[in-house]
Amino acid sequence: MTQLLIKLFVKDYQNTESEAVRVRYGTLSGLVGIAINIILSVSKMIFGAITKSISIIADGANNTFDAISSIINLVGFKISGKPADDEHPFGHGRIEYVSALTLSFFILIMGVELIKTSIDKFRNPETVIFSIPAAIVLIISILAKLWLALFNRNVGKRINSVAVNAIVTDSLGDIAATTCSLIALISSKFTDLPIDAVMGIVVALVIIYAGIDIIKGTIGPLLGEPPEKEIVDRLEKLVMSYDGVVGIHDLVLHCYGHSKIYGSLHAEVPADIDILHSHDTIDLIERQVKEQLGIEISIHMDPIINDERTHELKSEVNRIVKEICPEASIHDFRIVDGPTHTNLIFDALLPRKSPLTEQEFKDLITSKIKELDKKYFTVINIDRSFTA
Repeated sequence: MTQLLIKLFVKDYQNTESEAVRVRYGTLSGLVGIAINIILSVSKMIFGAITKSISIIADGANNTFDAISSIINLVGFKISGKPADDEHPFGHGRIEYVSALTLSFFILIMGVELIKTSIDKFRNPETVIFSIPAAIVLIISILAKLWLALFNRNVGKRINSVAVNAIVTDSLGDIAATTCSLIALISSKFTDLPIDAVMGIVVALVIIYAGIDIIKGTIGPLLGEPPEKEIVDRLEKLVMSYDGVVGIHDLVLHCYGHSKIYGSLHAEVPADIDILHSHDTIDLIERQVKEQLGIEISIHMDPIINDERTHELKSEVNRIVKEICPEASIHDFRIVDGPTHTNLIFDALLPRKSPLTEQEFKDLITSKIKELDKKYFTVINIDRSFTA
């Protein structure tokens, strides 16, 4: 069924890197979600009223919120597919995260309201009336939500969408919630205990957990996360494949939605090579990175002198830095000789997880270098990594 729907409603469905195709997938996901949730909501509301079951009514209300969430998801995909404009020069891709975050707030509100209603049910209990049609509706609902979760999981994998994956999480929460409603309904046939109210609270907790899980998955991309290691490795491998590049550092990548990555890095080039030749190499690398990886990259050239003395002294300083912090590294190493002292100028990359402060790190490096030769002075710039 999933494959059939995709083939029928998603033109050029195999080209998932296309923004237009992603929007079509998102639109299909939203429309399917709206249709299924409206049907389930109406059915549960009717049978919840007939059986006087607060958990079934709450479950139906939850499906109403799910339908609204699918609408938000659909609108989010439509907006995310808009091209860049003067107000949003990096495009509208991050609206996808905003729509997923909005969904999570709807879910949390629903969970809190359900807890309030369930507590009231403890205070003012009503006898739940067992009904076979109501039980059948709940079983069908579980199966429908299971299919919807698998459907959106398939879509989410194809287009790598945070918003669609949030719908999957919500659907799994709904399955747990409806299962609790079914247990409460069946239990009403055998006991007068307030099982319905208990299950209402269980349903609420499941819903709240789903909402928090979605927040965790969306707040990171909105605040800014390090790029995936696979992307970093591919980028570094591509840049370093050119003969005119001897090292790279200060890599920064920003993601503005699916396949919208902008970044910068510093490329170390030999100082004794003609600057025009190096500049031509950097221009070529920037074009290749965009064509092969889809990343808009800006590369800064750092000319490096790599004679024997510089190489030996750099290796010695790198050894010192590694002794202080094994995960640290240095780059942009230069030697400037003077009549009374020699300046060693370099950048040191200090991992964020290191217990050392930047000043402590600098002082330790400086004192260790002084042990090599009292005439060595250091000019150290501390860098932090923006990749995982």
